[in-house]
Amino acid sequence: MPVRKAEAEWSGDLQSGGGTIRFGDGRFAEPYGASSRFGEGKQTNPEELIAAAQAACYAMALSAGLAKEGYDPKRVRAEAEVDLAKTGDGFAIAVITLHVEAEVPGIAEDAFAKQAEAARVGCPVAKALAGCEIRLDARLK
Repeated sequence: MPVRKAEAEWSGDLQSGGGTIRFGDGRFAEPYGASSRFGEGKQTNPEELIAAAQAACYAMALSAGLAKEGYDPKRVRAEAEVDLAKTGDGFAIAVITLHVEAEVPGIAEDAFAKQAEAARVGCPVAKALAGCEIRLDARLK
């Protein structure tokens, strides 16, 4: 399997500085900063990138699990909310909430719930984020 990589560069102090994140052989290059991490700034931030990775991995894992069980998933939409919280003298990500909507013809609610939960704990990004509670709100459309 190929090794995936990304790079980040930061200049200046935390509050007034800024940086750029790059990955995908240059297909993605985006500024990031403290204003978007701790407020409503317009740049990206590490938590958005974690949310994107978790949502993408979950959608793929659920689709794969459903197909493996003989279902034909038409669409899986996953949205991840990453909660950065103040803890003592620092910050931590303690909770990630996944909101999922899937269109899977012919599947019963209980079979869907089983596959949704299996993807929650089984996707590689979730395994990497094992120190976080990953909550799941999955629904059939």
